[in-house]
Amino acid sequence: MNDNVWILLAELLVVVLAIFMGTRTSGIGLGVWGLVGVAVLIFVFGEAPGNAPVDAVFIVITVITAASVMQAAGGIDWMVSVAAKAIRKRPRSVVFLAPAMSFLFTVGAGTGNIFYPLLPVIYDVSYQQKIRPERALSVSAVASQVGILCSPVSAATASMVVLLAPQGFDLGKLLLIMWPASIVGLFLAALVMLKHGKELEDDPEFQKRLAAHQVDAPQEDAHDQKLPKTAVLSASLFLAGVAVIVFCGLFSNLLPVIGTNDAGDPVHLSVTTVIEVTMGVIAALIFVFCKVKAADVPKQSTFPAGIVGAIALFGIAWLANTFVAANTQLIVDGLGSMVSGSSAFVGALLFALALFVVAMLTTSQSSATNAIVPIGLTIGLPAHLIAGLWPSAMGMYTLPANGSQVATVAFDRTGTTKMGKFVLDHSFQLPNLVYVFSAIIVGVAISFLLG
Repeated sequence: MNDNVWILLAELLVVVLAIFMGTRTSGIGLGVWGLVGVAVLIFVFGEAPGNAPVDAVFIVITVITAASVMQAAGGIDWMVSVAAKAIRKRPRSVVFLAPAMSFLFTVGAGTGNIFYPLLPVIYDVSYQQKIRPERALSVSAVASQVGILCSPVSAATASMVVLLAPQGFDLGKLLLIMWPASIVGLFLAALVMLKHGKELEDDPEFQKRLAAHQVDAPQEDAHDQKLPKTAVLSASLFLAGVAVIVFCGLFSNLLPVIGTNDAGDPVHLSVTTVIEVTMGVIAALIFVFCKVKAADVPKQSTFPAGIVGAIALFGIAWLANTFVAANTQLIVDGLGSMVSGSSAFVGALLFALALFVVAMLTTSQSSATNAIVPIGLTIGLPAHLIAGLWPSAMGMYTLPANGSQVATVAFDRTGTTKMGKFVLDHSFQLPNLVYVFSAIIVGVAISFLLG
């Protein structure tokens, strides 16, 4: 191996060790150790710092602000009560309903960031029903990213369509493969998680937090508690904001034009900005119409959990971005040469593996798609088969370095959703792998029918 490969492996070890130390410290410690990793890459290895995840952090901050204001007005309790009534006869259904909602919201908005407003509701519904929150939260987090592969308005799908279009493979055919494959994959993932882990009364970490008064005991009659008059209004305003974000994702061409690109085409306001601004406006409306006191907002349980998630996200995501920026070409070239030098069958397997690994190292479906799909086309893999293998882009969830993973762990105050002690043993690993393998099987089968 040449010197560049040794440097890549050494830097990857820094990333893994930083995540390892962060997961053992947990909470804000995850972000702190992420920043330590960034410092090592910059000052020891001489790498340029990658893009700081400013937008992702701001999204979390604005979302938890709006959610905390809503909680102060009773809105979260009302949404939990409605959801609890719906699942009371079948309490385990939250493990299926929450991922379905996360998936559909992402499909509509074209970004997994829409998942953040759902986190406190999914957690509270699970907890008040005495269901281990990890079960619903982990699959929902996976579903929020799978939705990107199935959304007609996501950046990853747009890249895929552009790459496969010369082969006569259009958006309709791609979604015809990805939707059934993803629905089956997510259903099986939820089925696997249905009984995963100990029940709350038998979980030592939860019992430890409960004894230390770090979390309140679940309320037996949470659905019957008396709620303030502002509860329904605050929840309605919040959900209206979510609806606006989904609408903007579906019809992004209607957003204001803020400039032009190099080709002279208009550039519209990003959905990311829409999320940040909309959540701020919703918080303001709830303040005005529900008479919420600003001093009460930081006291809500949603607020500290969100702030911890934002800090953890900042450190870990910045570390990942710095590593990727320094090594993208080497990663792509190395895996690309493996794929291009193989037979058709082996090439297909290596293509799926390369897509998985690049997504893992870049924590980005779009980056992996743009890097590996052209290589698959070059070695002669048919477009329909590449589409069937596309679920392997969910390799992005292999390392616990994605913003949605960090935020999900932060919102679970019971401690059941974990980043893992040994980096790869986090709560999202099992449902994600179940999804990837089952979705690839279904996707490839459908692709041959279309081919």
